[in-house]
Amino acid sequence: MWNELSRNERDRLERGARFASGKMVAASDATALMQAVIEPRDRLCLEGNNQKQADFLASALSNVDPAVVRGLHIVQSVLALPEHLDIFETGIASRLDFSFAGPQATRLARFIRISNSLAVTS
Repeated sequence: MWNELSRNERDRLERGARFASGKMVAASDATALMQAVIEPRDRLCLEGNNQKQADFLASALSNVDPAVVRGLHIVQSVLALPEHLDIFETGIASRLDFSFAGPQATRLARFIRISNSLAVTS
């Protein structure tokens, strides 16, 4: 299986292509695109160029079907939005590496205290 990674990349691109017009994807298709290309246990860094993009991407990810996208390893510099933690409560993500929790610090601490399944590194 020397070409397994390139085959996987090609498969993901093909699955996502139906949502794109060139390099553009309609905002209404963002969640469906993520669900089509993100696979269980993927490592994911979700960042936007500005707060509006970050909010949009976090919301889109939190709306994927946890039966399809689950167990993600999230690598995030800042946990600024509630959606950044919502995905752990639904099972979309199960592992977290981050630098700063900021506004979500209290919720994160509470979540870690009651959860035995979340792996966290800061």
